[in-house]
Amino acid sequence: MHYYKQTRYKLLRTFCVVAQKENITHAAEQLHISQPTVSLQIQALEREMGEQLLERRGPSVRLTPEGKILYQLVQPIAAGIDGLRESFAANLGKMEKGELNIAAGQSTALYVLPEYLKRFHEAYPGIRINLHNVAGQSGMKMLLEDQVDLAVGPLLQVPEGIIYQPFASFGSILITAEDHPLATHERVTLEDIGPYGLILPPRNMSTWRMVDTVFRQHEVPYTVAMEAGGWEIVKKYVEMGLGVSIVTEVCLTGNEKVKAVPLHDYFPARSYGLIVRRGKFFSPQAKRFIEMFDENFFMPT
Repeated sequence: MHYYKQTRYKLLRTFCVVAQKENITHAAEQLHISQPTVSLQIQALEREMGEQLLERRGPSVRLTPEGKILYQLVQPIAAGIDGLRESFAANLGKMEKGELNIAAGQSTALYVLPEYLKRFHEAYPGIRINLHNVAGQSGMKMLLEDQVDLAVGPLLQVPEGIIYQPFASFGSILITAEDHPLATHERVTLEDIGPYGLILPPRNMSTWRMVDTVFRQHEVPYTVAMEAGGWEIVKKYVEMGLGVSIVTEVCLTGNEKVKAVPLHDYFPARSYGLIVRRGKFFSPQAKRFIEMFDENFFMPT
């Protein structure tokens, strides 16, 4: 019976890795076993459960509805066993080692996270922080595949199976060069901005889409003078007078040679928050980090 339980855990752990990777080859590489062995273990688990758990398309696979249910049940257990040693040490008051994996976009990593990561590092200097700089939906993909413990950033729409816990909010502002005609204005309208070329992030980014939506809703024409990735780059070219930009106020450090004019009348404040997968097993390191933002996050509701 003891051997059988060991074998069952091996099958379930293999199943979890395959579900996360959605690829037999990649799962075999992570588990350091052969592809045929992975396939045989999945088949053995399907026989035991009496259900087809995966849809196979060559080396790629997808969970069946039954597979999704089993994954939701098993993943926290498998993650808990894998992290048992660290959890045991944390419950004894020891948090000298371990890792924390966070996904965040460039602006979040530059302007929002530094003070929190500094506090966490000072409290737990032995824990290695892996900050994954991601863009667009890449962070959500890593989160859903359990490649990271959590993500931090803005989230305009909350997908099913995701918990979003905002902790900060920042307004939108127009930034111009110091000698720009709009620099002396305390308030501006979209009509004021329209004649001047905008410097915006690439079209696939949420900021570009938000600016485009607001101008279209108000039926105000506008032009894009430049597309540039990253707020630091955008600010640099605004300083040079190559255009104006609409940014989130969090990106201003006070050292820029720009003028800022609020745009609260047109653009809603942008929230930044913790993004986690519902039902995920959290390592002690992830729990401590999340509790820095919300000490009641893990309290029963």
